[in-house]
Formats: sequence, structure tokens, C-alpha cells
Amino acid sequence: MKHFIERRDFLKLGITGAFGMAVTASDLLWRVEQAKADENPPNLPESLNPDTALQKLMEGNQRFVDHHPQYPDQSALRLKEVAQAQHPFATILSCADSRVPAEIVFDQGIGDIFDVRIAGNIATHEAIGSIEYAVVLLGSPLLMVMGHERCGAVTAAVKKESLPGDISTFVRAIKPALKKVKNLPGDAVENAVVANVQYQIERLQKSKLLTEQVKSGKLKIVGGRYDLDTGKVSIIT
Repeated sequence: MKHFIERRDFLKLGITGAFGMAVTASDLLWRVEQAKADENPPNLPESLNPDTALQKLMEGNQRFVDHHPQYPDQSALRLKEVAQAQHPFATILSCADSRVPAEIVFDQGIGDIFDVRIAGNIATHEAIGSIEYAVVLLGSPLLMVMGHERCGAVTAAVKKESLPGDISTFVRAIKPALKKVKNLPGDAVENAVVANVQYQIERLQKSKLLTEQVKSGKLKIVGGRYDLDTGKVSIIT
């Protein structure tokens, strides 16, 4: 049985990691393991391995595409099960676009997915910290960065649009990805959507906490591209 710790333990450990205080990845992971051993919470579900988690996620998307959703983990019983603890089998960094709600497009329920949503699915420091929390402290074995067709944030970056206020911040965060597809044939926005997913994954791979989880076989990081017209999620390599 695999055990996890919750937010109260995260605070008790005095760890802030990406949230402020600098600690080494190995030190943080050691403290996490110690806290798990001390807490020893009963009756926790078995954790999925990364490949099984990805399979479960994609099977849910296929049900959504086929219009045969099962609406799992949405009962009153499920609500009670996760009221005091969460053990999401997947973490998804996706765009804040209202047409891309992860639980719906993957046919999952309460407590299944740790959602990190921000325009352009960009890996800001805050987003990375949230993902580290889900992966290291909640034991989420799968991380997907999911872009989508006709993304407005990516389109603005491709067209070099001048945007008011802080809207321009996510455009700046996407621009480095455009260098990789500058001279490629095909649709510029579509090329950029894929390149942006790959670039944000590269940013996430600079996290020592996430890298250690990948090396240990506890985490898989994949890219995804959501088709607004069909509802299909394709894996980006």
C-alpha cells in the first residue's frame, strides 16, 4: 500500500520549495518519506503506475469522444471518500480555455485529476510549484501538459498582438517556443501549439523534484493536444 501526505503535512514539514524557501530535491523527498512513515494513514487506494495512469486517462477521453461517458467518481460516496484526502492519478497543466475542462474531456470525477489551468498552458513558477505539490506530496504518477487547437494565447503570440494589462504576460511566456517552428511549413498557429507544449515540458523538466520522480519511475511526463472539433486528445512526443 502506497501512502501519501496532505497539505497539512506539507506545511508541517516547513517546506516551501517552489513557493519560496530553497531546499534540495533529495532533502525534500527524504522529509516526505519520513512524514509518510510517521503518518501511516489507513485504507488509502493503491497508486497507479505511470503507464496505467496514462491508459486510464486516454480511455476516458475515448469514451468522451464516443459520447459514452461513464461519469466515474461523481457520486455522494465519492464526495465523502475524498473529503479528507486526495490522491489524483493524473496532474494536467492545461489552458484556462472554457472549452477544455479536463474532468469532462477525460471522463473523470472528483479527486481524479489535479488541475493546473492557465492561459496558454504555460509553466510559470506558481504552476510548477503546484505541480510539484501534486507529484511529490500527493503521489500523482502522471503529468500531462495539454495544449489545444486554435489556442487564443498561442495565436496572439504568433501574430505578435499588442495586448492590454497583464494579458501580455502569457504571450511573452509562449514566444520562446515559436523559434523552433519559425520556418516550418503548414499552419503557423497549429505548429506553435505543439511547439509550446514541448517547450513548457522542457521548463518542467528543469525542476529537480520532478526530475527525481521521473528517474525513479514514479512519474511520466507527456504532452497532449486537444482537438476542439472532435474532443480527441492526441499524445505529443
